[in-house]
Order: sequence, then structure tokens, then C-alpha cells
Amino acid sequence: MTMARLSAPLGTAIKSLAHVGVPEQMDYEGKFIVLSPINPQVDAEELYRCTHGSDTKEQIWTYMSYGPFDSVHGMRRWLEVGAKSKDPLFFAVHHRESKLRVGMVSFLNIISDMRRLELGHIWYSLDAQRSNVNTESVYLMLCEAFDRRKYRRVEWKCDSLNERSRLAAIRLGFQFEGVFRQHMIVKGRNRDTAWYSILDNEWADVKKNMEMWLYQNPNQQLSLTTLNSNSP
Repeated sequence: MTMARLSAPLGTAIKSLAHVGVPEQMDYEGKFIVLSPINPQVDAEELYRCTHGSDTKEQIWTYMSYGPFDSVHGMRRWLEVGAKSKDPLFFAVHHRESKLRVGMVSFLNIISDMRRLELGHIWYSLDAQRSNVNTESVYLMLCEAFDRRKYRRVEWKCDSLNERSRLAAIRLGFQFEGVFRQHMIVKGRNRDTAWYSILDNEWADVKKNMEMWLYQNPNQQLSLTTLNSNSP
């Protein structure tokens, strides 16, 4: 007796690519900033100085799994470990106008055969926050992921209590996907993690809006709704 073949719903067929690489360890140059592979001996002092020395400056470490550091030497040792890593792949953020290092970013959780990765370990000095620095840093990284590497998905994750990071994700065009409850233990405390993403079929609109704000309307105040029409 021949059994009828059962049919079941299947996902959309995805065209195979001959080669999908990972982000390069190179300089990514923008109009306002340059992302450069970290150099512990050169970067440590400026990165330490702009993120340490007062309670206000050191608030940037609240939701990070590391920091603040006890000295420049301590930060340099941490950077030395990071400089050897390929995932996360770390970069120092150089501000062109001030000629100073003002923060760090990274590509991480890079799964090239699935064509997805995450942007994370993102932090900046107080002076660089709420400026074009983060927008152009993320823009350059998204261009690498979507335009050059043909990835399908870029993720953004943060502590669900980190309101600034959550607002930044929405402002930059990421879509909220949900909260992973009791996802991690960070510095001895529970972390529920908020997940966001941009997909390849959303990138063209996000890219257009980013470029409009960064390069065509430099005096425009970026609001939560500028890059994402679904923002609250």
C-alpha cells in the first residue's frame, strides 16, 4: 500500500552564494569618523581618558560585561586580548574633527554560512553620544554587512533595561523582535536581553534615510521617527 506523501509548509528558497566572507579587519572610512582595527599600544590612553575619571563618564560601563578599568594599563591589557579576536572583531572609533579616539564597536556572532551577524560592544565617550558618530559608525558597518558581504540579517542586542541602547536601535532603523528573559548573568546580575534586527530587504530604505540625515541634512535634529516610521 502506497502512503500519500505528506505536504508541509516550507520556508522561502534562498539562492546559494559561491562565497560569503566575513567582515575585513581594515579601516572603514566615513565623512565624520574612521573605524580602525584596535591598536592597544596607541588606543588605550585616549579611550581610557574619555571614559574614566568621573561617575558621569563611567556610566557608559553600566550595561557592559567589562569596565570600568582600574588604570590605563588595565584597559590596555583588555584591548590586547580584543586585538587578537576575530569574533568579536573590534574597531576603535576615530573622530576626524577632534582627531581623537572616542569609542569602540565590533562585529560579533558572525555566522557567514547563515549570512548573519551582530553589531555590539558599542560604546562612546559622552562628547560623542547623541551625535553623528554612532550613526555613521553603524552605517559603515551595515554597508559592509549588506552591500559587500550580502548578509541577510544584522542583529542588535542589549540589556532590556538599557533605555539609551534600545532607543538607539529603533532610531537607526532596527526592528524590535522581543525580549529573551533571564538570558545572561552580567556582573552578578540578571540580564533580560532585548533583540532587534535589520533584514536585507529592509536595508535599502534604512540606508537611504541614514544617508539623507548624515550627508544631506546635517543640521536636522535626528528624531526617533526619522529612520523608522514604526518608532513610538
